[in-house]
Amino acid sequence: MKYIDFVDLSYSPKHSDLICTFTFEPDGIGSTEAAGAIAAESSVGTWTELTTVKPYVEKLAAHVFSLEGTTAKIAYPIELFELGNMPNILSSIAGNVFGLRALRNLRLEDITFSEELAKSFIGPHFGINGVRKLLNVAERPLVGTIIKPKLGLKTVDHARVAYEAWVGGCDIVKDDENLSSQEFNPFEDRIVETLEARDQAEAETGEKKVYMANVTGETDAMIKRAEFVKEHGGEYIMVDILTCGWSALQTLRDQDFRLVIHAHRAGHAALTKNPKHGISMKVIATVARLIGVDQLHVGTVVGKMSETKAEVLENIRALKMGLHGHNKVMPVASGGLHPSLVPALIETFGKDVVIQAGGGIHGHTDGTVAGAKAMRQAVDAVLKGESLDEYAKSHKELQKALELWRA
Repeated sequence: MKYIDFVDLSYSPKHSDLICTFTFEPDGIGSTEAAGAIAAESSVGTWTELTTVKPYVEKLAAHVFSLEGTTAKIAYPIELFELGNMPNILSSIAGNVFGLRALRNLRLEDITFSEELAKSFIGPHFGINGVRKLLNVAERPLVGTIIKPKLGLKTVDHARVAYEAWVGGCDIVKDDENLSSQEFNPFEDRIVETLEARDQAEAETGEKKVYMANVTGETDAMIKRAEFVKEHGGEYIMVDILTCGWSALQTLRDQDFRLVIHAHRAGHAALTKNPKHGISMKVIATVARLIGVDQLHVGTVVGKMSETKAEVLENIRALKMGLHGHNKVMPVASGGLHPSLVPALIETFGKDVVIQAGGGIHGHTDGTVAGAKAMRQAVDAVLKGESLDEYAKSHKELQKALELWRA
């Protein structure tokens, strides 16, 4: 089978097929042959014709069924994959094909899972509805923060910053992606002291508060850390899903600890940022949702991250669109956020979003409590249909935040 044999524009995908959309730049060959190369090398073909191909093998070939310029849609027979094995699936459709000499650039833009393949994964336990029920917040955006500085605080100071954020109005406090169990802030000590601070904040405010503890590590260590969080009354864990790996994430989710899994996408831009090469964030979002995360960072449009509004909206759609019965996932906006950006965030995300600000809370002139109040006030203003400037006239914390940071 030659590369060109994998192009069949008359092919009608089966309901069981896995469908991928690729954009590509050929290098030394035509676009039709290049598209065939992608399908061949990600299924049953290779660079030369083989004497070992049998008729039953040919039936497993991927098909390029749509080719418009340098955008190809490829259908993969479900028989090519082991059910419930995400590394296996990605090793095929997002594996060696990225290194082909015949392709200057290749980007996996979209992925559509069949019902049988999608249902072989456990999916999110909580999702948007479960998160809202846990926090007892029916409609408004959730307000969160990340402990800052991201590294260096001793355990007692970490817990104190968390407490101040909660009493100021944050629903959620999160570890940063690179805080693990360093000597200055050991994991077990941090969990105990921060959850005690959570309990104190709940008693004082009458509101539900949650702590996202970063359990990222070697797989067995992650499981033990999740168990420790559960045993000490925690309800959330956070995982750096790309740096720990899909199989580790799946192992953790399959334990079914009944803990909300907050997915941090640290390292994603190495795959997603180049518009010509790599893997789109919406593909990552779809994969993470199938494996079973409940929340996921998807960009901000505003703030310090680089994604466009169109890209962020696609990411959100991947978390909320129908996916064969799997729960919808809560989008998370994080990265360079502060109160003056809240109207734009809600315009993009709607109410189903976690608005997470680190420096935009802890950098407030009057400290963390005031910073959390300002962020919560900004959310309240938008929901009441008032401008931030007008609302700030009677809310001093917001007023100072607007003076310090302007959109």
